[in-house]
Amino acid sequence: MTPEIAFYYDALASRRDDFRRKNRYYYTLLDKQYQYFVPENKKVLEIGCATGDLLAALKPSYGMGVDLSPQMIEAAQKKYPSMQFYTGIIQDIPIEQKFDYIILSGLIGELEDIQNFLETLKKFCTPDTRIIIEYYSYFWQSLLKFAEVIGRKMPQLEQNWLTFNDIDNFLRLAGYETIKRERTTLLPFNIWGISFLFNKYLAKLPVFNALTLNHFIIARPLFSQTKDYAVTILVPCRNEKGNIEQAVARTPLFGAHQEFIFVEGHSQDGTYEEVERLIKVYPHKDIKLFKQQGKGKGDAVRFGFAQAQGEILMILDADLTVAPEELPKFYDAIQSGKGEFINGCRLVYPMEDEAMRFLNLVANKFFGLFFSWLLSQRFKDTLCGTKVIFKHHYDELVVNRRYFGDFDPFGDFDLIFGAVKLNLKVLELPIRYKNRTYGTTQIQRFRHGLLLFKMCGFAMKKIKFR
Repeated sequence: MTPEIAFYYDALASRRDDFRRKNRYYYTLLDKQYQYFVPENKKVLEIGCATGDLLAALKPSYGMGVDLSPQMIEAAQKKYPSMQFYTGIIQDIPIEQKFDYIILSGLIGELEDIQNFLETLKKFCTPDTRIIIEYYSYFWQSLLKFAEVIGRKMPQLEQNWLTFNDIDNFLRLAGYETIKRERTTLLPFNIWGISFLFNKYLAKLPVFNALTLNHFIIARPLFSQTKDYAVTILVPCRNEKGNIEQAVARTPLFGAHQEFIFVEGHSQDGTYEEVERLIKVYPHKDIKLFKQQGKGKGDAVRFGFAQAQGEILMILDADLTVAPEELPKFYDAIQSGKGEFINGCRLVYPMEDEAMRFLNLVANKFFGLFFSWLLSQRFKDTLCGTKVIFKHHYDELVVNRRYFGDFDPFGDFDLIFGAVKLNLKVLELPIRYKNRTYGTTQIQRFRHGLLLFKMCGFAMKKIKFR
């Protein structure tokens, strides 16, 4: 951004609040979208903050705004004295802070050198920082110019009209990775009843989604990862006595330290006693045993992770249909920074005969397609039991669990929804799905299938049609 742009927006500073009042409906929609992406009480930097209204709407624990226009910054500091505001370009501002979120609202179209600008932002980032870029769809170019002419939109200088692929390419050149993209707002003005229908529902459907005004990209910075982490391997187990020793003996050594946590769920075959025996047989291994107080795998996962001491949390199903020998691949994927939530996928390699019933296979493929649309990220297999996440991310997921509630009896969707809500980079890792060699499946196809459809409806309400 150049000094000429600063002078231009200085001249518009006195009209900024008037534009927000005239377009209150649109700005309310925009603020709500950002509030969904950015949890409260985070450290937030907004570049191109104007008079600070969006930054204040996010309720940050520490908020900083930067803008080229001195008059905009003066107005922002008067309105929101608890936050810090700076005039100038971000490259020249002497700040050493790191931020959880960096907001670029409508800014990317005005930058002279996008790659250089994004590279500069890295000094304000940690590996967990998220960059939120919001830009206008090229489809709306003429309509937005008309809105400026009739005084319904803040005038702007000539824009870089960029596509998603353009911005994604700039991000990769500057050392970032796109996590997800979303599109919102079909009608930026309020027509009673109609705007609600269009913006809440139609805008989320594939055909109409391509016609929306506001496009969002959420990205993360990429840093080289060299640290070795301690790992907790959680094994929920009920009536799995014949598999327990293999779960320990076949797991390769990886990570700085391995902790096994068995959460036993009221077995009838002596599973609890088998784990007690293993603790004595393998004294050199860190094995812990807990008896589950509640019911279901989801309850066992939540209880087990609450006891975990490792920096990386893993789930290994006790039926061993995902082989323990696969776990180093999951560790490498998260330790190297390739992903922040690693989800096993059983639907790439051919399966062993009888490993998955036909109806279960069809259902898994359906839920994969459905949740890919729902979550705006690729999910080929949502129900593979092996999932891996950093403990500090899981702890944050627990804090934010109130958004979805404690609803999931399986544990898979609690983790998936929570990871997506936290804007974590999801990576699917294909595994070979094996036959069970001991015991019988805990899955009840029709009862659990109905529960899954119920959760689909719940998820649509909380995520897609929020």
